[in-house]
Amino acid sequence: MSAVRVLVTGCAGQVGVDLMDTLSGLTPVGGDDQFQPDGEDVDSGEFEVLGLTRHDLDVTDRDAVRRALEAARPDVVVNLAAYTAVDRAEVEVPECYAVNATAVEAFSVAAREVNAHLITISTDYVFDGEKGSAYVEGDEMNPLNVYGASKRAGEMKCTPRDTIVRTSWVMGARGKNVMHLIAARARAGEHVRFVDDQTGTVTLASDLARALVTLVRQRPGGVWHVANTGATTWFEVARFAGRRLGRGGDFVTPIATSDLDPAPLAARPPRSDLCTEQWAAHGWLALPEWQRGVERLLDACAPAGDHS
Repeated sequence: MSAVRVLVTGCAGQVGVDLMDTLSGLTPVGGDDQFQPDGEDVDSGEFEVLGLTRHDLDVTDRDAVRRALEAARPDVVVNLAAYTAVDRAEVEVPECYAVNATAVEAFSVAAREVNAHLITISTDYVFDGEKGSAYVEGDEMNPLNVYGASKRAGEMKCTPRDTIVRTSWVMGARGKNVMHLIAARARAGEHVRFVDDQTGTVTLASDLARALVTLVRQRPGGVWHVANTGATTWFEVARFAGRRLGRGGDFVTPIATSDLDPAPLAARPPRSDLCTEQWAAHGWLALPEWQRGVERLLDACAPAGDHS
């Protein structure tokens, strides 16, 4: 059988670098080589992968998107390009919508034209957090901020044949994310403060990348929630990481969102954890518990000689 041609946008981001590795049959930094949600190893020759960075393709240029897909003729497009600066989006509204909505529409249209399947990433921030329990795929969207609204707009530009992956609190070994900050402060003997009134689901970039491979193979269409198992708060994540790195109970102090100074520009949902039962009901293995993922991430990012 010929290799499946996969075009990955945003390939230099923290999910992108892990997906590029995974599609090549490699285990990303901090990844779990035993996590195979569809029960199949990834063969090094299974996929022919073309990765595009923001410098390679301006995803906000519809004509450029169309030309890129016409040239590559992929079987699957995984769109990881995203505007993710949640607070800055409040003052850069057109820029945010251009990447998170207009570009998604361009990919959906161009993918249909070349008979490719589109997989694109969305967020838990499409919800307002008022449900009081974990969100399922069919729950009503009601975003509180520009970023979430732009992602909702992007979802609505898709067709039922496209696959939309909602995920949340993504952190990987490569790229900037809050876990690197927590680990650096813990190892430096410093203290941190994190909110304990925002509940969500952590997603390890390496685990998400392997889940995306399953979707590349299956191309199911529709909306899917993909995140590591278990809801938590940022305070609990920081406390767990601190203990893993040998810090005591005074490492992290819980605070309320209203006590943040300066106050964030964008409102956050108080509870936006994602229910992944649809994923499991499809017969795929659930992503590992978030604690196990954080352990792998901390071990992968440990300085040489640090065996905390």
